[in-house]
Parts: sequence; structure tokens; C-alpha cells
Amino acid sequence: MKDEAIKQLMNREVERQNRGIELIASENYPSKDVREACSSIFMAKYAEGYPGKRYYGGCETVDEMETLSIERAKALFRCRYANVQPHSGSQANFAAYRAMLNPGDKVLSLALNDGGHLTHGSPVSFSSADYTFVHYDLGNDGRLDLEIIKRRLHEEKPRLFLAGYSAYPFAIDFAAMRKIIDDYNAQAETPCLFMVDMAHIAGIVAAGLCQNPCDYADAVTSTTHKTLRGPRGGLILTNREDLAKKINFAVFPYSQGGPLEHIIAGKAVCFLEDSKPEFRAYMQLVLDNTKACCDELMKLGCVCSGTENHLFLLDVLSSFGINGKEAQERLGEIDITANKNMIHGDTLPPQQASGVRFGFAAATTRGCTKEDAKEIAHIIYDALKGEADKQKLISRVQSIVSRWKNVLELEA
Repeated sequence: MKDEAIKQLMNREVERQNRGIELIASENYPSKDVREACSSIFMAKYAEGYPGKRYYGGCETVDEMETLSIERAKALFRCRYANVQPHSGSQANFAAYRAMLNPGDKVLSLALNDGGHLTHGSPVSFSSADYTFVHYDLGNDGRLDLEIIKRRLHEEKPRLFLAGYSAYPFAIDFAAMRKIIDDYNAQAETPCLFMVDMAHIAGIVAAGLCQNPCDYADAVTSTTHKTLRGPRGGLILTNREDLAKKINFAVFPYSQGGPLEHIIAGKAVCFLEDSKPEFRAYMQLVLDNTKACCDELMKLGCVCSGTENHLFLLDVLSSFGINGKEAQERLGEIDITANKNMIHGDTLPPQQASGVRFGFAAATTRGCTKEDAKEIAHIIYDALKGEADKQKLISRVQSIVSRWKNVLELEA
């Protein structure tokens, strides 16, 4: 690297990530093989279109590579069709909506304050500008309530029901949702389609540790960089041939031009890595570590959501009398990275929030154990309680990460 300014920034970021504990639930560390694919010569090739139907010459090799990526995605998630071109999860959602909806159509999704995503109807997102979003809430226990969903479905009569969550810590019964929609459609004048945004739980799905939404939904979208541990990018899956054609058109030429073939190569590597038994073992450890940390915090008297996946929510307002923004900053000062997050029934605005979201996918990739996760819970508790010496907390963090792998030396 001859650009000294960028080189210095890269080195600083490597040092920051190696020094700290990454607990943002949407982050992870790709393997050296994934990073090598993403920095390959594929980045130099313009390849508008799809394998065998390109608008440029010289695409013979990228056609083979993208086809391989598609086939690996289909095998990993056990579905018939896959589009690996979306640049991000948001663009995957954009294309999926376009394939299934007309402008202004109604979509029923989880209330954003209860864990929905920006592209699930936020006022600042294209989603609310292009479509009419209405919402269902979680039950009083902070869990999905199928009776609420059924009632809202009949009240609103949407064209699309969306199951997809960025801060939901429990297992999701996609089969039960499918039955509710089928029962509704048996009486409805206009049938309701079913879409799942599995961006957060895609790795759990790939490992076979939860229900596969591809078995139940008309379309499934995802990112590839969270629990899948691949490059930053998007993915759309379906078992419907008619919908697959619409999805392909909605991605290209409707919303994107040339695909990022180097990122698609990284996705192919990731899909192969995620098909191995080692990945299933990793994903199980992510679940175990997340639960260990959450349970330990509750033993210490904290108000937590509980967890059945890779993340949980800590109510810092009830537990420590501080808001999520302040909690995030306190943890950042001792090299623990997390993010403020609204919780069910939150009374604070999203800029402050009453909670913090924690996830263990990234930490587990580096080598976090259940004992480490329990110790991390005690460090979080001491930091947020505000009575411990900051330098001592940093030393405790360093003691843990000293046993972990370097972020640039990670194998699959």
C-alpha cells in the first residue's frame, strides 16, 4: 500500500478491532479466504446482466463464478432460486418489494420500535415512500404474538406480510405464520404474500439450528455479512419460478447496474464455508455464548430480554438508570463495542433509547468461550454501574482478547 494516509487508517482499524470486544449483533469477521476473494481481480470486470446473458464481452469466467455462487446459495438454504447480486440487504429488500408489489400496496410488518428494520416502513426509508406500511406489535411479554398478527392481518388486509427483525432475540415460528396467511388467503379477495427478511438469523438457518423460512415464505431476503460471516452484501431466495423472474428483473436492470463480482466471489466462498460441519458447531457456540452472557447479567440483577438466538437486549434504563446512548459510550470507553437500541414499550426516542443490543457472532469467530461470555457480562455490569476503575476494566477486556485470534488471521 503506497497511500500512507489510507494505510495508516487501515492499521488503526486493525488495531482497534484486535484490541476490543465486538458485540454489535450485525457484525462479524470474514475469513482470509473470503477477504481474498473480495480483493480479487473480479473487481475489475463489468458484467451487467446474468450468467449467459451479459451486456459485455469477456464474462466467461465471471459467469462460471457467479453460477457457482448461486448454486452454493441454493444448496445451503435448500431452495430452487437465488439472486446473489444485491449490493446490500436494503437493496435486496428494495428488489423483493418491487417483484411482489405495486407502488402504494400495503405491507404489514413489525413495529419499528419493537425490532423492525429501517426498510420495513421507517418514515425516512424508501419503503414508506413507495408502499403503505402498517404494523403489528409484540405481545406484552416482548415476543411475537400470533393472535395479534392474525387480527392485524384481517384488519389491514395487506398485500404482503413481512417477518423480519433486527433486534428480536427469540425463535420464529415461520410454519405457524404460513398457516395464518394460508387461512387468511382462503377467504381474502386479494391474497397476501409472505416475505421473510432473515438478515440476522441467516447463519442460524444455514446451520440448521432453526426453522428455514425458505420452506414457508414466497421470498426470503438476507445480508451475507452478519451471522453468515461473509462479505457485505445481499441475497434473495425463492422457490417460485414466476417470482424468481420478477426478482431478477427488479435487481437488474431495474435497481442495479453492474454487479460487484468480487463480492459475489466472496459470497461463494462464504456459502461453501457455511455448509461445513465446523460452521454448525460455530453457530451453536454463538447461541451458547449469547445465552451465557444474558443469563449472567440477569443473575446480577439486570433486566434482559432473554435469548434464543445470537442477540439479546439489556434494559439499561431499568437496570442502571441510564439511557442506551450513555451505556454505549461507557462501554466504548473500555473497548467494548455495542449499540443503543429501543426495547419493547420504550419511552425514550431512538437517539437515546432505553436499551443496548448485544450479539456474540463476531466475538465467537475470534474464539470467545462460554466462560469468556460470562466474564464479559461482569465487565458490562461493572462498567454500566459506574463504580469500577476504568483502567482496571480495560485490563480485564485485554486479558480476554489476548486469548483470541487476530482479526486478520481468521480461518473458516
